[in-house]
Amino acid sequence: MRSRTALLAAAALTAAATGTATAVTAPGAAAAAGCTVAYTVQTQWDSGFTSGVTVTNTGDPVSGWNLTWTFAGNQRVTQGWNADLAQSGAGVTARNVAHNGTLATGASASFGFNASYSGSNAIPATFKLNGVTCNAGPGDPTDPTDPPGPGTRVDNPYTGAKVYVNPEWSARAAAEPGGTRISDRPTGVWLDRTAAIEGVGSAMGLRDHLDAALTQKGAGELVVQLVIYNLPGRDCSALASNGELGATEIDRYKTQYIDPIAAILADQKYAGLRIVTTVEIDSLPNLVTNVTPRPTATPNCDTMKANGNYQKGVGYALNKLGDAPNVYNYVDAGHHGWLGWDDNFGPSAEIFKTAATTEGATLGDVHGFIVNTANYSALKENHFTVDDSVNGVSVRQTKWVDWNRYVDELSYAQAMRAKLVTLGFDTNLGMLIDTSRNGWGGAARPAAPGPRTSADAYVDGGRYDRRIHLGNWCNQSGAGLGERPQAAPAAGIDAYVWMKPPGESDGSSKAIPNDEGKGFDRMCDPTYEGNPRNNNNKSGALADAPLSGQWFSGQFQELMRNAYPAL
Repeated sequence: MRSRTALLAAAALTAAATGTATAVTAPGAAAAAGCTVAYTVQTQWDSGFTSGVTVTNTGDPVSGWNLTWTFAGNQRVTQGWNADLAQSGAGVTARNVAHNGTLATGASASFGFNASYSGSNAIPATFKLNGVTCNAGPGDPTDPTDPPGPGTRVDNPYTGAKVYVNPEWSARAAAEPGGTRISDRPTGVWLDRTAAIEGVGSAMGLRDHLDAALTQKGAGELVVQLVIYNLPGRDCSALASNGELGATEIDRYKTQYIDPIAAILADQKYAGLRIVTTVEIDSLPNLVTNVTPRPTATPNCDTMKANGNYQKGVGYALNKLGDAPNVYNYVDAGHHGWLGWDDNFGPSAEIFKTAATTEGATLGDVHGFIVNTANYSALKENHFTVDDSVNGVSVRQTKWVDWNRYVDELSYAQAMRAKLVTLGFDTNLGMLIDTSRNGWGGAARPAAPGPRTSADAYVDGGRYDRRIHLGNWCNQSGAGLGERPQAAPAAGIDAYVWMKPPGESDGSSKAIPNDEGKGFDRMCDPTYEGNPRNNNNKSGALADAPLSGQWFSGQFQELMRNAYPAL
């Protein structure tokens, strides 16, 4: 396992700690003994980490215990609490202290420690309680000889499940002033280039994340959220998030990117996880809105429409990733400020169906769709609806709505779901809405509808979304964290998610040389006066932004300040 960056949080572990739980038998012929053991890396940084352990007695009462394990690397315990810890070489012994030595049947004792390390920080493979090997029972997810069986497929993978907290993002969030208020929230893991599968530098790779997810899972259900994001000619209408693959490199996409991911996800070791894949953000809608003869057309999008590699890539990904019974594919469906117009909405749904029936994929390989990923569209506008009018003028005629059929993401997601079902997708199709940056709270949040002096005044005075234009997408000034991740929040919606990790930049505010294939898009420049895709308005972007995907402290702080619901 690659090193996991995290922030030191020296807090005692509670009995709710997650991890592997396995029944064991303790020595002694006179008493029946057994236990469950949960070990988790709570936080981690470049040279150290904090771990917690919970021991639960499932056998006869005991009056004393010790737990031993051997580190696989050079980890050294530096401080402990609620147990006496001693280390000799790689071996560690944790003995009870006076107040937790007696464990009745069903009782637990928890302890924690800080440790240093360099290189890797693998979870210890073997634990012994009073000399008896732990983690040797059937179904133990850390036991390579006895992996878990496939979980039962469910209608909504988020229901009744925890969601994986990326320890790398969590560490960056916790390192920010006030960041610990949200650093325990689940976010998406972005596989935005081939090297991300194994991990770039000290960053975690896909297996590292899945192994960490097994630790967080414990005995319950856990969802892992992955963003599949590396199409040939990626993001043809933008430059900030262009990718490593050229427009014609579909075979490389298949064999060097999708196939390795699919092989890892098919590993029986991970069969007990619910793996949600969000497939190719900001791709298919471009084939409708940003191609000739539209005024928003770009040569790159015309190329991708002509060669069909977006549809081929998405179809191939759905087919291969969907082979694993515990994988739930959700396809990107843009957002209401992109596809909410009549001439975009229906044709986009048709493109989604085409992609889902290409390269061996079927509609059954699609569990659902995701909207608003990495975007800022308000979840629900409460002060006006698309059916309102002022002095006989429909709000659809306002500069903000501009004849769109939808004014927020919830109504758009539910309508897109209904349209897709009419095209043959499953009637139980589920939708995800990314709420990581669409809260629009703070002092600028309207508390009432706007004045009815004109339709524009009514909409502009009451709308939560404070962007200059719906087409603005890069590091938006004034944005805030939205609804916290939650399962089944509304009809047809599987979950609100934070697929875009708050604090990760959308793109640099000036050109920055890099080896990631990422260009400079003027929409990320706060001085830019716009283009046809945002009706020639100013970009509304924050200054001093780094490359897309890199940590942007200024944005993170603004998202917390403007969170709604407030932190």
